[in-house]
Amino acid sequence: MREIDISSQDGGQRLDKFLIKYLNKAPKSFIYKMLRKKNIKLNDRKASGDEIIANGDVIKLFLADETIESFREKRIIKKAKIDFKIVYEDENIIICDKPQGLIAHPDKKHKSNTLNDQLIYYLTKKGEYDPENSLGFVPSICNRLDLNTSGMVTMGKNLAATQELNRGFKDRLIEKYYLTVVKGVVANAGIVEGYHIKDDKNLVSLSDIDNGGSYVCTHYRPLTNNGKYTLLEVKLETGKSHQIRVCMKYIGHPIIGDRKYGDREENRFFVKNYGLDNQFLHSYRLVMKMYDGYLDYLYDQEFICELSGKLKRVKEILF
Repeated sequence: MREIDISSQDGGQRLDKFLIKYLNKAPKSFIYKMLRKKNIKLNDRKASGDEIIANGDVIKLFLADETIESFREKRIIKKAKIDFKIVYEDENIIICDKPQGLIAHPDKKHKSNTLNDQLIYYLTKKGEYDPENSLGFVPSICNRLDLNTSGMVTMGKNLAATQELNRGFKDRLIEKYYLTVVKGVVANAGIVEGYHIKDDKNLVSLSDIDNGGSYVCTHYRPLTNNGKYTLLEVKLETGKSHQIRVCMKYIGHPIIGDRKYGDREENRFFVKNYGLDNQFLHSYRLVMKMYDGYLDYLYDQEFICELSGKLKRVKEILF
């Protein structure tokens, strides 16, 4: 038999979700069978799995140690090169500046040294995350950016903070603003609304007719222009793949450098003259509007991540 003492790090989640992470190699069917057979108890009582565990709770596994260990895969933290910069950090969250070209999570082409890997390694080196002693929680980023979009990405250091960040993005209580440069002169602020569909080639299209896609809403505001290009501030009301890029194309002002949705002739010009070979899109401002909950101390705080490198040079030359 093994006793598991729940701390604040793992409290606030369903019992079955915790068990799936703790016994991360066990089939879900095995876990639910053990619950039904009373081989897993919460505070010495029969449990169904839908209970919310809390700091101070005790889970008892009436299983052989050999069985438990066979269902637990130890997490190995590999050394990672740190490519991100810290924008803000406290005991609960990190806001970092992701550079262009760094993938947030693994995909078919990028298996390792992701931003998530780098952040976990960073916390391990600081002694704020110990995979050996962590029962189930693994830090994870809470919002994503495209591979070649730069700017702010958040991570929760504990479960409660992660849940609150996820709630903030889902319920639009964290306002997200981007800087982008588009082709043409945009004279007035506006809103792009439509229905977003992604095909099997990872290309997105936008329609003003409900075609079964997801509703998207993008606000934009011109900051300056030089008669040929416009620097825009864009606020996301919803958050879908390539949303800003396809919305700008939809209104006839594609983002410079955008190889999927941009103007090929303009893109060639910016590669040749500025070395810009990807979209000019940067997540530069987050505003916290979570007035209650675990992260309420951040209410109304604004975080800024300035342009740097290639994007900063292009902006300075154009405007």
